[in-house]
Amino acid sequence: MNMKREDIRNIAIIAHVDHGKTTLVDELLKQSGVFRENQEVRERVMDSNDIERERGITILSKNTAVTYKDTKINIIDTPGHADFGGEVERVLKMVNGVVLLVDAFEGAMPQTKFVLMKALDLNLPVIVCINKIDREEERHEEVIDEVLELLMDLDASEEQLDCPFLFASAKDGWCVTDLAEEKKDMKPLFDTILSYIPAPEGDPDANTQVLISTIDYNEYVGRIGIGKVDNGCLKLNQEAIVVNHHDPEKNEKVRISKLYEFDGLDKVDVTEAKVGSIVAISGIADLHIGDTICGTDSDPVAIPFQKISEPTISMNFIVNDSPFAGTEGKYVTSRHIRDRLFKELNTDVSLRVEETESADSYKVSGRGELHLSVLIENMRREGYEFAVSKAEVLYKEDENGKKTEPMEIAYVDVPDEFTGSVIQKLSERKGELQNMSPIAGGYTRIEMKIPSRGLIGYRGEFLTDTKGNGILNTEFAGYEPYKGDIAYRETGSLIAFETGESVTYGLFSAQDRGTLFIGPGEKVYSGMVIGSCSRAEDIELNVCKKKHLTNTRSSSADEALTLTPPKELSLEQAIDYIDTDELLEVTPDSLRIRKRILDPLLRKRESYRKQQERQNRQ
Repeated sequence: MNMKREDIRNIAIIAHVDHGKTTLVDELLKQSGVFRENQEVRERVMDSNDIERERGITILSKNTAVTYKDTKINIIDTPGHADFGGEVERVLKMVNGVVLLVDAFEGAMPQTKFVLMKALDLNLPVIVCINKIDREEERHEEVIDEVLELLMDLDASEEQLDCPFLFASAKDGWCVTDLAEEKKDMKPLFDTILSYIPAPEGDPDANTQVLISTIDYNEYVGRIGIGKVDNGCLKLNQEAIVVNHHDPEKNEKVRISKLYEFDGLDKVDVTEAKVGSIVAISGIADLHIGDTICGTDSDPVAIPFQKISEPTISMNFIVNDSPFAGTEGKYVTSRHIRDRLFKELNTDVSLRVEETESADSYKVSGRGELHLSVLIENMRREGYEFAVSKAEVLYKEDENGKKTEPMEIAYVDVPDEFTGSVIQKLSERKGELQNMSPIAGGYTRIEMKIPSRGLIGYRGEFLTDTKGNGILNTEFAGYEPYKGDIAYRETGSLIAFETGESVTYGLFSAQDRGTLFIGPGEKVYSGMVIGSCSRAEDIELNVCKKKHLTNTRSSSADEALTLTPPKELSLEQAIDYIDTDELLEVTPDSLRIRKRILDPLLRKRESYRKQQERQNRQ
């Protein structure tokens, strides 16, 4: 017989990037008394990963718990970027409701739609919280209409349409149900969660069922499975069976050697977990996302798991074989790279790693460029050295055997004066204009349907075209017939002609040919890309060339040569820039772009062939 656990609420906080999820969780933790009065607490305490803190985005979903009016509220902070949508999809199985956070100025954005659709599919009740209401340009009345329209577009039920709306400033630590109320704390949000989000329900006398929705990994205890107790009761040292709905052959006997629940930011050892509790389990070596841990009382029944969206983009991770290979990295062999990539599969369900015909190359597929660039950055910081190829989309064949490709809806918010150049650039990349409407502050919102490969390498160009004032968001729109060839890059590269150290004299004559990526005193080798050419062909230059000394001196001979500061590429910019015949060399200390072919004669032939292709396209 089913019973409700009234002393527990399980919620996920979902939103678009930078709408304030993690800041809101900070305030909920502070105001529930998780921290001591004199405890020093850093901002965005849930963003524990270095890259998350630097970029100001949440990458991994994380669990925490607070207590309010003797009720334990388990909170899951989820990522807001579409590339990490796999993290959101799976954790929604653990919760009984969601808090949808929407920016009071930006309104409902593409990722808001994606995560909300997943929540509605699972019939979860929604609390809408309009955040950043203290912004001068806030437009909460229009945003409420946008959210209601979005709910109707997604076929929300009557109950879901009748959801409560709250107004908050997470930064200032207050939330209200009506803007006329006194703005002092987060109690209205806590009270709404207790009254509107249903308590977890299950049969305490039935056979135990715990669906594993998240995997954490720890060097000391190994894999840690996190999930909700749906039925029965889970006890320490209990014998259990691991089964999987999508893998009928899986039937493994295990023992629960460690059992934790969440309290604030900590995991606390418990001896027993009842229906509705979110628990962490360690000590089971072969535990995966989507597995169900069942008791041994009767036949185990696996719980169906949310199907995770497939990857749409891939890159090859290759052992670095450049002339500088092994000089900066700690882990450089194919075995090191292979082990690290397969270890990542322990925690990232959206990632795919495949071995290729070459023992030194692995095909890694993910949800987007950001998804893969975060993996590359993590590996780089851990001391790995390797090379990566240009990102490519994953094609499929339809029922008729025709080639199809992934499509995206690009939502672009740009100042009015830049709309023409943005539409032109996206149209050249096979984009089709779907909608265009003015929004507040002299901005226009453009919606374009475009092949995923049309967006590869475009973000840097987009920021230049809009002088850094544009916002580009995308939403996966399924597979459609192949749209034809797209020219990734119309300009060639400046390539180092010989190995050595760059000098001012050589760089001074080279800078007239294009934009340099390096300054003086940097080590270069033959075949290394040192800049972007202003023309369509690749040009080889000798940047190690020194000025010949003579006995005669002219009046201008000793004048200092002035160099334009080099354009130093970030990891994302370098991934965007490389062409199909180039590789990005990644080490803990450096990012270098080089030609795949290092032999000068073969390189010239390849450059001529590329030049002919460009001319034919024009």
